Amino acid sequence: MKKTSNTWPISAQVNTVFIHVKDLKKAARWYSDLFGLDINLENVHSPVYNIPVNGDTSITLDDHSFDPSFQHSPSNNPSFNFYTSNIEEAYSFVKEKGIRITREIERVDDNTIWFNIADIDGNHIMICNC
Repeated sequence: MKKTSNTWPISAQVNTVFIHVKDLKKAARWYSDLFGLDINLENVHSPVYNIPVNGDTSITLDDHSFDPSFQHSPSNNPSFNFYTSNIEEAYSFVKEKGIRITREIERVDDNTIWFNIADIDGNHIMICNC
């Protein structure tokens, strides 16, 4: 019997991606700059900030100010990706901004191309055309 979201207790849907950061306002400014978004830092309040994004999945920056035992230790591998329709343009854009590229452009074919970057807290993020 195939389960549906109405009959199964957990949906096969990503609701929010959490990005763990050290300084919420600096991270909010960094991601807003990456996405070309205007930001009023007076509206950024610990412990979380939700970045306005396209689509149904949201992005939440979390500084864990409520958890004094939290230690930020980012993975060397991306847990998610940001979409681009033009990988070369995206690559040039992040390079011009001085963003650290952690993996150069890789191509499987014209439909699967990516590279990885690191944010200001060392979180690895994939930029991908798929």
